[in-house]
Amino acid sequence: MNRLWQLALWIVTASAMPLSLAQTYPGKTILMIMPLQAASSVDVGMRIVLQKMTENMGQQIVVENQPGAAGLIGTERFMRSTPDGYTLATLNDSILTMIPHLYKKVAYDANRSFAPVSLVAGNTWLLVVHPTLPVKSARELVTLAKARPNELNYSSGGNGSPQHIAMEMFKSMTGAKLTHIPYKGTTQATLDVIGGQIPLMFSATSLVVSQVREGRLRALAAGGAKRSALFPAVPTVAESGVPGYEFQTWMAIFAPLNTPKEIISRLNAEILKAVGAPDVREKLVSIGFEIEGSSPDKLAAVTKARYEQMQKIIKDAGIGID
Repeated sequence: MNRLWQLALWIVTASAMPLSLAQTYPGKTILMIMPLQAASSVDVGMRIVLQKMTENMGQQIVVENQPGAAGLIGTERFMRSTPDGYTLATLNDSILTMIPHLYKKVAYDANRSFAPVSLVAGNTWLLVVHPTLPVKSARELVTLAKARPNELNYSSGGNGSPQHIAMEMFKSMTGAKLTHIPYKGTTQATLDVIGGQIPLMFSATSLVVSQVREGRLRALAAGGAKRSALFPAVPTVAESGVPGYEFQTWMAIFAPLNTPKEIISRLNAEILKAVGAPDVREKLVSIGFEIEGSSPDKLAAVTKARYEQMQKIIKDAGIGID
C-alpha cells in the first residue's frame, strides 16, 4: 500500500507541475545571450522587443553580447546553458543557416541543438556606397567594378557574416570583381563606409536609415524581393539587372534544448505580445524591420527551409571563408 500511495502522490504532483511552472515563471532575471556585436542591427532591433517583454513580464532581461567567429563563440556557449528558461539566445539566420555551410567544424546542429521559441522580425537590406563613389545604380557599380577589377573594396561584419554572403551572391550573379575587407563586427564595418574609408557594402537597412536620408550614404538597391517601405524609390537588385537576386534575413529567440514546453509556451506568448504592441511595431518598422512573430513550430520549419536554401546558394556561388 505504501508503494501505491507513493505512486499516486507522484502522479498528482507531476500533473500539477506544468501549471505551477507556468504560473511562477519567470521568478528571476533572464539572461539573453547575443552572439553578435553591440549596436549591430539584430542587437538594436531585439533590444526594442526585450524592453517591452521586461515591462510586461515584470522581470528584467539582461542582454550579454558575446561576438566572435561570426557568432560561433556565443552560440556554442548558449548551447551548453541550463534548460530552465533563464538563459535564452537571440540567433539570426546567419548563425543558424549560413555559418554551418562555411566552417568545416561547427559544434551545433541548427535544426536539432536548440529549442525554437519564436521568430521576431525580418531585416531588410540595402546595397549602399559612399557618395564619392561615382555610381548611382547597381548597374553602374557592376560596370565600374568590371572596369577596375578588384580595386573596389567592400566591408562586412566578418567572414561568413550576412554582409559577406549578400555581396558574394551579388558578385557571383553579376561578375563584378570586388575585394572583401572583413571586420570584427558590423558596427565598425558600417562606420568606415560612412566615413569613406571603404566605398561600399551590403547593410541591414536598420543601420543606415539616417545616413541614407541625410545623404552620407547612397542607396543603390534593395536586397529583398520587394522595395523597402522606407525607400520606395530605390529599386531592388533584381530590378537593377540581376534577376533572381534576393537577400533578406531574420532574427529569432531560442531556448536551450530540453527547456520545458510550458516555459517555451509562456515565452512565445510574451514575444507575440511584445511584437504586437503598436509602439514596438512602429519603432521596428521605422528602422527597416518587418514583424514576423511565430509559433515554435513555424520557426523550426523556417530554419530548416532557410538552411537548405543557403546550403545551395553558398555551394553554387562558391562562397568560402577568406
